[in-house]
Amino acid sequence: MKKLHLLVGCIWVLAFACGPQQDADNELLSVSETIDRIVTRMYAEWDSETLDTLSHDFIEQSLRPLEKESLATQYWKFQVNVPVTVSLMRDKAQKKIPFWLESSGFRRTPMEVKNEIYTYEVWQKDFNSGEVQLGINGFGKHRPVYFLALAPQNPSDELTVSPVFPQEQHIEQFREGAFTYHDWDGLVLTEVPESLQGQQLLTTIRGRAREAHLVDAFRSTDFPSGDRPDQLLLTWSEDPVRSIDIQWRTSENIAKGMVHYWKKGSTDTMQLEVDPYVMEDRLLQNDRYMHRFTAKLRGLDPGSAYGYRVGSISGAWSEVQSFSTAASQAVPFSFIWFGDVHNSAVWGNLIQKSERQHPATEFYFIAGDLVDTGLYRDDWDKLFTYAGETISRKPLLAVPGNHDSQDGLGAWMYEKMLSLPADSPVGMEGRSYAFTYQNTLFLMMDVTLPLSEQTAWLEKKLSESEATWKIAVFHFPPYNGVEPYTDIQDLWGPIFDRYQVDLVLGGHFHYYMRSQPIRNGQVQADPKDGTIYWISIGTTGKNKDIEREPYAAVQFPAEHLYQSITIDGKELRAETINLDGEQVDHFVLTK
Repeated sequence: MKKLHLLVGCIWVLAFACGPQQDADNELLSVSETIDRIVTRMYAEWDSETLDTLSHDFIEQSLRPLEKESLATQYWKFQVNVPVTVSLMRDKAQKKIPFWLESSGFRRTPMEVKNEIYTYEVWQKDFNSGEVQLGINGFGKHRPVYFLALAPQNPSDELTVSPVFPQEQHIEQFREGAFTYHDWDGLVLTEVPESLQGQQLLTTIRGRAREAHLVDAFRSTDFPSGDRPDQLLLTWSEDPVRSIDIQWRTSENIAKGMVHYWKKGSTDTMQLEVDPYVMEDRLLQNDRYMHRFTAKLRGLDPGSAYGYRVGSISGAWSEVQSFSTAASQAVPFSFIWFGDVHNSAVWGNLIQKSERQHPATEFYFIAGDLVDTGLYRDDWDKLFTYAGETISRKPLLAVPGNHDSQDGLGAWMYEKMLSLPADSPVGMEGRSYAFTYQNTLFLMMDVTLPLSEQTAWLEKKLSESEATWKIAVFHFPPYNGVEPYTDIQDLWGPIFDRYQVDLVLGGHFHYYMRSQPIRNGQVQADPKDGTIYWISIGTTGKNKDIEREPYAAVQFPAEHLYQSITIDGKELRAETINLDGEQVDHFVLTK
């Protein structure tokens, strides 16, 4: 039984961007601002070898007094109306105790708190009423970060906790069965000391470990940006019939971007100038900043081929590439989809082979986990570089997986890398979205976000659609042989049944499975009576010992696969191809 590891909006992302922002050197800064300054100073003073061998003690000794104070007090803040005892639960496996913990007056107790995986020491300190200020989890990326429990020192007092930073904080009862990490709410407490039960539990996310990450933190990209445009990528954010989005990157030296484009066979060349988005990855030591450009071409002719190139007035230009708009009238079309790809070099080989084997493909999409770590730009550099020119000729779309939206920090880098449709549930633009291509409705859903906040929109899109074929794409597969997502089955399964969704495509588990038609949780004999749930894998395989699933039509251990689907009116033809170009599965659906 699998429970989705949901986030609570984006409240914790604020930890990376908000808090005190004073510029004066004699005032406390936020943790984010402080680490920014420390990293900038490190780059100026230390070489790559030193950055790669930093220790906790070395970093602490290099801190300036106000930097140290900021890191000891500005990480977690809240107001209490009465004197309280703060219990801080620290993972016993964390090798280095946060530098500020003992010196600020916290004392380790004999008590322990446990969940199924981690055992936590309990540290305590008494605070007067007013603002409680606490420090960072450490300079390492120790993901099971500390969490808190509060109790009034006088049991007769009624405690009120008011968040200061982060601006919103979740509070629930400290008890067995409670979760502590919003990005893993299926991980619940199994042992809580009796004296702590019933206190106010302040939960967190594992992503907070990244806020002051400096030990074993610095990375280099194999593919740094330059003045010549690269990473050309086609996407859609509006109607595929009359629009295309072109994205690329340069170094920060290029202040303006430009695209020249023309309809093939015409002598008229059009141009569009665009401003960059400055994308920072502060721990990427050889390419901290780069410029990413997005040119949105509109008013194109349907079913037409165009040439284009990107560059700038003062800089270099890309090679000429091409794209085609979708036809306005119903014609047969093909697309290719992948399960997890994890910025794999072998996947890059796979997508290029798929283009050669299926040159008529109109577009590609990936069902989540495009990269290993969604907040590491060097992983995105690998993804785009390995894909080669395929994605500069045909659009690439996607949905986020848990690796793209990681540790409760959201998927902001994914959102900036891919310009996707805004036909979305409120607040989920570019994460969950829908588009119609010819006679097919595609529902691209982000299941790392709360299902309940997307359900009404999902049903509305299906109820309004007159498409012949309906295909849903999201990362976590409801039916699988590892940990079934019963919440998706229960909440969305009836909607898929009601509106006769044909295919549900996903990944996450690294094996191959295509179900028989399923309706109301039961296998159906006729595909017209149910939905086919389909799992595939575009990178290295895992999960090789899964027992045969009772609803599976086809199931086997696999790696490096792609799926080609051709839709021709009321017929859908699908095949799965391996890295050697061999067909390993195929089926046909008809209406």
